[in-house]
Amino acid sequence: MTDDVLAEGWTLTADPATLPSGLPAALASRLVSGVPARVPGTTHTDLLAAGLVPDPYVDRNELEVAWMKRVDWSYARPLDVTPAADDERVDLVLEGVDTVAAVRLDGTVLARTANQHRTYRVDLRDHLCPGPQVLRVDLTSALTYAEAEAARLGPRPMAYAQPFNMVRKMACSFGWDWGPDLQTAGLWRPVRVQRWRVARLAGVRALVTVEPDGTGVVEVVVDVERSGLAGGEVPLVVTAHVAGAEGVVEVRAGSTTGTVRLEVPHAPLWWPVGHGGQPLHDLHVELRASDPAAPAGPRGTGPLLGAWSRRIGFRTVELDTLPDDHGSAFTLRVNGRAVFVRGANWIPDDHLLTRITRDRLAGRLDQALGAHLNLLRVWGGGIYESEDFYELCDERGLLVWQDFLLACAAYPEESPLREEIEAEAREHVARLTPHPSLVLWNGGNENLWGFRDWGWEPELDGRTWGHAYATEVLPAVVAELDPTRPYVANSPTSPGYDIRDVHPNDPDHGSHHQWDVWNRVDYTVYRDEVPRFCSEFGFQGPPTWSTLARAVRAEDGSVAGKEHPTFLLHQKAEDGNGKLDRGMAPHLGVPSDPDDWLWAGQLNQARAVRFAIEHHRSWWPVTAGSVVWQLNDCWPVTSWAAIDGDGRPKPLWWALRAAFAERLVTVQPRDGRESLVVVNDTPVLWKATALLERQTLGGDVLARAEVPLTVGAWSVGTFPVAAALRTPGDPTAEVLVVSLDRRRAVHTWVEDVDLALDPTPFDARVHPVQDGYAVEVTARSLVRDLTLLVDRLDPAASVDEALVTLPAGARATFRVRTAATLDPAALVTAPVLRSANDVVVAARAPGA
Repeated sequence: MTDDVLAEGWTLTADPATLPSGLPAALASRLVSGVPARVPGTTHTDLLAAGLVPDPYVDRNELEVAWMKRVDWSYARPLDVTPAADDERVDLVLEGVDTVAAVRLDGTVLARTANQHRTYRVDLRDHLCPGPQVLRVDLTSALTYAEAEAARLGPRPMAYAQPFNMVRKMACSFGWDWGPDLQTAGLWRPVRVQRWRVARLAGVRALVTVEPDGTGVVEVVVDVERSGLAGGEVPLVVTAHVAGAEGVVEVRAGSTTGTVRLEVPHAPLWWPVGHGGQPLHDLHVELRASDPAAPAGPRGTGPLLGAWSRRIGFRTVELDTLPDDHGSAFTLRVNGRAVFVRGANWIPDDHLLTRITRDRLAGRLDQALGAHLNLLRVWGGGIYESEDFYELCDERGLLVWQDFLLACAAYPEESPLREEIEAEAREHVARLTPHPSLVLWNGGNENLWGFRDWGWEPELDGRTWGHAYATEVLPAVVAELDPTRPYVANSPTSPGYDIRDVHPNDPDHGSHHQWDVWNRVDYTVYRDEVPRFCSEFGFQGPPTWSTLARAVRAEDGSVAGKEHPTFLLHQKAEDGNGKLDRGMAPHLGVPSDPDDWLWAGQLNQARAVRFAIEHHRSWWPVTAGSVVWQLNDCWPVTSWAAIDGDGRPKPLWWALRAAFAERLVTVQPRDGRESLVVVNDTPVLWKATALLERQTLGGDVLARAEVPLTVGAWSVGTFPVAAALRTPGDPTAEVLVVSLDRRRAVHTWVEDVDLALDPTPFDARVHPVQDGYAVEVTARSLVRDLTLLVDRLDPAASVDEALVTLPAGARATFRVRTAATLDPAALVTAPVLRSANDVVVAARAPGA
């Protein structure tokens, strides 16, 4: 097989009939005459490269490019391909078309597409001529198409105004409560011409299991496509080998599938991060024509027709959803071991998808590891991620929960949508089978919940809404193509129950989304329920200051204030700022100064999520997972993300790092009184003595006790706190400090707004070091959540710790890494060095 990638030589043009009348004449002329384009690419990236549109992520430029979503576009290039020989196939392969298109060669329609998530292959033999021809892909506005489908089929309820549920395009392309409305169009994955003879490898599925005796088993299921030409109906031979095991099978003439079974005795197991290693093994598959001159048996010495390679890992995965005394479980087991899921939801890392590189993904996944995550949920309003994403997760031991791409809407079950959804599911289930990191298939996001709670039924008036996708179509695809992994109908869901009998978002059954917090109630309400598995919860916070300074600016170039139109364009949540203020008011107050408000919003986000995670973890094994919304952002925005759109960790990232640490010490309520909860998510017994002290904020010890404790591997221990320690004399002036093996928990009996916090509670010194600065802080009184916002001095700077709470007398050293020369005095004063103390004082100030 030969493979010619068509990356260069493309021209992008706009259909003049669809250009808006108010567009500048010079720009319209350029678009009609043609702009150089590159594939993979989209209209936005190509016009950006040509300097014809402003960066849609900056300031209010999203509005400046809104016209693009109504335009019809064309990508064209010369195609000079030698016509096929009599025994040869020549195929055009389009790995990703965004989205509604007609593919033409010299004006002849070769294919029509209406699905961003599918690969298309076209036989070119009857269309090739000697000399150059013109390959053209004409793209119709996906929004126009979706609106026409809504009119044809009847509208269906959805979370947003535009009918993203009527076309198989990335749902968040139409805008979300954290993302821009850009609606790209283009050829977003490679286009290639492939020449081949006799047969080709059309698909390989690697179904990996481990037998009870430790034997690793790989069933390699191969689908072949025959050329249909002379010599194409010969017997074929498939050979496969991995980790010293080899196998071969003959695909007889007329057949198009074969299975090779490989067995690896004592296979080394692949484990999630923190549970063991991640050994990966190269699996190689070859397709050859049978050699009639070879000895009897499968004759795998003929010409090589195709080859395929992936790395696999040996592991088993199960999802326990059995009823128990608390409702119904939702516990992931890998290699037979129950795993507490420390996770985050994942969205596309850039709204302009073609800019996502392997290096960028590696950096983001390393940030996930740095926050002690062991699972990412690929959310159903985005995309099936690239091979790079899953390979990198395999290497790091990051588990992947994969949604099918249905989110927050009713989806018609009529043609052609039903066939498109099944086709894309079949393609990606088959594609992703080799990856040990992939542990769960999920039928969609909040669709079952939406039907029950969001007033859909009257609006639907009996029309289809996608129930069959979750309960029939998608589970059947998984059962057929990937029986090695569990499937659940939705997130949230109550497995085993009809949605009318048990609510799909019942916290006692299956997976649960908690959005009353953030939308309606204070974050302390997290403790009012003990969910079996919380697969979505979260709280908003602004991005880092440097990201705002680059992309969210007022007319004078300064960072836009929270009520400025630019800031509000980058705040997509309904009443988002109002919810931020109401959320911080009972805990930190609401400062009036913009710098103080920014810090308070980031800090309150971090605290809210940490509060929830520590609660969830304290209830293991009843609660078996905590998956925060969300890890990453796709552009600069105020959102629920821990890492902002420029890739910088927000304070929330540090909260995840602390709350998801393998060993955690926390004070939690049990039976109306404080208890010490010790979480040991490691394979080693934790035996130590905890020191508990009730102190004044100034450090005077009022009561003290030592508590010997032992907590088993992968376990949680709960220990009572003596009355003298949990009963303050003055709740506004006292604190409970728990110290255990260099870990510390600090518990207060009132919120920070009611604590008598010292506004200047520490001394700080700065020392230059080889790669930056060391900032040493000594507390004279209780310091809450001390943090260095070093990006305010150098956007490229980083720090090794944040959100550090210091009781009086405690010390901490922060390492600041930077290549810049910084002002030492600026490092130890606001707005760089911050704590809850100064934001509370700011909120109390007159006029705040």
